[in-house]
Amino acid sequence: MRILKVPKNALTDKKPIRKRFVIHEHHATRLHFDLRLEIGGTGKSWAVPKGPSMDPFDKRLAVAVPDHSLSYFKFEGTLAEGTYGAGEVRVWDSGDYETVVDPQLQYDEGKIVFTFLGKKVRGEFILTKISTQPKNWLLIKRDDKFADVEWRLKTILPVGSKRLTKHGKKK
Repeated sequence: MRILKVPKNALTDKKPIRKRFVIHEHHATRLHFDLRLEIGGTGKSWAVPKGPSMDPFDKRLAVAVPDHSLSYFKFEGTLAEGTYGAGEVRVWDSGDYETVVDPQLQYDEGKIVFTFLGKKVRGEFILTKISTQPKNWLLIKRDDKFADVEWRLKTILPVGSKRLTKHGKKK
């Protein structure tokens, strides 16, 4: 088990640190979910191919992608053919997350422990970097009162029906 190496003054005995998050449902070349956490004044971002899970036995791959501005947290719409991530994007869940350690320090260490306060995802999660693969992280639900081994992810848009074809037309 890896110990988080953070300065003592980074721990808070006051209220937890509260920041924003969004999970976008993204119908691009392949359906995936974009997790964005407000960290250091930007939206640190990961593509989660299978989406989040409320089942603590699931370990979901989360691939680090370029940061996004915080204004992108509310974006919904169509990314035009020929642009990065072309396809339909919808806010799947959003809200706040809390942590007791500065999220930037945790990010820099490669392990973020936080609590989602969303409508669909709630409770404690861990986002941890896979040491041998710099862009790959794992998103893992902690076993808490919100954990649910029967939980199944439900998309907003019908799978495959809102993607753009190679010619820019909707399927």
